[in-house]
Amino acid sequence: MSKNRTSETPASTRVMALLDEGSFVEIGQAVTARTTDFNMQQKDTPADGVITGYGVIDGNLVYVYSQDASVLKGAIGEMHAKKIAAIYDMAMKMGAPVIGLVDCAGLRLQEATDALEAFGNLYYKQSMASGVIPQITAIFGTCGGGLSVVPALTDFTFMEGKKGKLFLNSPNAIEGNRVEKCDTSSAKFQSEETGLVDVVASEEEILEEIRSLVCMLPCNNEDDASYEECMDDLNRICTDIENAAEDTALVLSMVSDENVFFETKRNYAKDMVTGFIRLNGMTVGAVANRTKVFDEEGNVAEEFDGTLSAKGCKKAAEFVEFCDAFNIPIVSFTNVSGLKASKCSERHLPKAMAKMTYAFANATVAKVNVVIGKAYGSAYVAMNSKSVGADMVYAWPNAEIGMMDANLAAKIMYAGADADTIKEQAANYKELQSNPLSAARRGYVDTLIAPEDTRKYLIGAFEMLFTKREERPSKKHGTV
Repeated sequence: MSKNRTSETPASTRVMALLDEGSFVEIGQAVTARTTDFNMQQKDTPADGVITGYGVIDGNLVYVYSQDASVLKGAIGEMHAKKIAAIYDMAMKMGAPVIGLVDCAGLRLQEATDALEAFGNLYYKQSMASGVIPQITAIFGTCGGGLSVVPALTDFTFMEGKKGKLFLNSPNAIEGNRVEKCDTSSAKFQSEETGLVDVVASEEEILEEIRSLVCMLPCNNEDDASYEECMDDLNRICTDIENAAEDTALVLSMVSDENVFFETKRNYAKDMVTGFIRLNGMTVGAVANRTKVFDEEGNVAEEFDGTLSAKGCKKAAEFVEFCDAFNIPIVSFTNVSGLKASKCSERHLPKAMAKMTYAFANATVAKVNVVIGKAYGSAYVAMNSKSVGADMVYAWPNAEIGMMDANLAAKIMYAGADADTIKEQAANYKELQSNPLSAARRGYVDTLIAPEDTRKYLIGAFEMLFTKREERPSKKHGTV
């Protein structure tokens, strides 16, 4: 940080805590507001309310902007927005992530169309950067109105749990609502209901989590620096992994190098787990169905019915699209019994499921699927099955792969039969149709593996698939 800055502000403190010590170089420190309307020339606007520059995180180059709420409450003016846009230009040229630390009162009213024009250009820069460089936003104060689109245009969003506010319209501006009734701007609402926020934590924890995430991600869509030396045993046995199968967040941690798992959208659609693991030092994106959430004491904190939900499909689709854009291989763990049945699901699930199916099918990165439980019907097909493009499919011996539960299938096929007949035919159906060996004989499963060997099989698969190249039909883009 420049020695000319007379006092430490939260904006500058955050930058210093985020980056490696002594690595930050500020750009545009002398920039101030240039408008003179409403006596603005009499107001002091150092750096026009936003600190911009670059530095490193564990040696990785990153570009940073941090809004200074001590300057006009962090309101965005023309030069403020132009400084951030300039950081995007540099990041795109150098192929490095952009991290935004947000604490802002909104657009600066005194600058009207000048501010809007510059702010619109920031939207444009973010859109151009999407899929080219990783974009991360952390919200420490207010992020309202048009500014709320900024984190939505980025790849990952962090939010301080107490002071952070994120909203398009303030809670009291929503007809029939008051903030006391439902605080739609709270971290809880934005992480659990909208799925816009990946991580809710304290300021200190957020900065540390961002550092961890940056170290797992490639710096851009061409140069992959997301590898590190693996000190873990490549053939390590994952003891008791079957006992954790219901909470796949635990499964992912168990198979990963040094048990590292960075979970994304942690409080949203918990029936679907997404995040990053490492296998032999390589970052791998993971998508997994989940039926239970266990707390730190091993007790069941939440439970789900094992079906695909609209929110879960949306969460998975967005994550897979990110991984494919940045050439991050994908592993999925399938344990799904069908499709969620409700009026809300009928409104949203078909399109959400289509988006997830399309995301898996459209991805050209290496894709591996592990069937660890039930895999029924079209829900199984959509979850990165061989038929929609998985390169390798493994299954645990206890897996069930087929159209539906054997007992239900028998009741449908032998309607009106006695109980003994139903039981006999259910056993036959399970053996002939739902047995993973049956799927393997047809080529839908490549190998049946012991659960405890999952880690070493995944490492072997991704090593084999490392040089994968796959072409797609020539088109501008899909429309799903």
